[in-house]
Amino acid sequence: MITFQGVSKVFRSKEHITKAVDQVTLTVNKGDIYGVIGFSGAGKSTLLRLVNLLETPTEGKVIINSQEISSLSQKELRQLRRRIGMIFQNFNLFNSRTVYGNIAYPLKLAGASKQEVKARVTEMLQFVGLEDKADHYPEQLSGGQKQRVGIARALATSPDILICDEATSALDPETTGEILKLLKKVNEELNITIMLITHEMHVIRSICDRVAVMENGTVIEEGSVFELFAHPKTQTTKNFINVVQNDKLSPKLLALLRANYPGQLVRLIFKGGVTGEPVLSQFAKLFNIDFNIIYGSINELQGQLFGSLIVEIKGDEQEIQRALESLKKKVEVREVINHES
Repeated sequence: MITFQGVSKVFRSKEHITKAVDQVTLTVNKGDIYGVIGFSGAGKSTLLRLVNLLETPTEGKVIINSQEISSLSQKELRQLRRRIGMIFQNFNLFNSRTVYGNIAYPLKLAGASKQEVKARVTEMLQFVGLEDKADHYPEQLSGGQKQRVGIARALATSPDILICDEATSALDPETTGEILKLLKKVNEELNITIMLITHEMHVIRSICDRVAVMENGTVIEEGSVFELFAHPKTQTTKNFINVVQNDKLSPKLLALLRANYPGQLVRLIFKGGVTGEPVLSQFAKLFNIDFNIIYGSINELQGQLFGSLIVEIKGDEQEIQRALESLKKKVEVREVINHES
């Protein structure tokens, strides 16, 4: 669907040469929700803008539906862009146009008749749940409603691809959840491939199928969301995952835990079928130790269960070490660490 082959993008000024994207190779399959995550300056926004040639690659190829897009004529490029919808962090709505007028705008540019425009705008308003807001102006809407208008406008021309530039960054957590559910609906009901960029790992965890982690313009890790959560290879990926798992604790909280739970503190990560096994009770009996569960959570990632426990282990030190070595064959054992370490 979308393929990047050795793509680089260099920006030049009199004083500086900046390689915003550096030899990126990856593929977004049809029907996927593909996430690109990275901190500010990682190159993810530039990568996204290469999809519809808002930026032109300095090196490499961007291929969409078997077409190398740099070779397209201006007419072919306009046709391509109609098949790619885009939504933005700050909505980019026309304040002087009503909700109806904003959604109708790309249809009018495409030469649709008044009847076609009315039918499609009405359909999109229903799809995003804003039937009663057609005559409202953007200033009368909440942030979530504005983003729904942005999504409706992006979908108006029936695109094959939707690209999302930090689409939830300006929203509160509850509204973010609602917009993510809507994007999932777009993907499943309209069969639209979605490529999104974000700096928030919970967005990736919530809706993405695959994810690329970017740093300094390069993709440092790529795979399914479950693979990255279960087996992160780079420190940057681990840092993103730590945020959503609360894997690192503040110095104050860690000191409090150690004061109240003097045994050995470890975090246990349960993946897949292991989440349904009575692992702790089995090992407590086998090694004559006690487990005290301090904190636990379980999530579903792509249909697989992923659990995390912070536990205190009490008993003979040698038995604890033997138990931990055996536990590592069943679950992942991590140190409970300071957030600032």
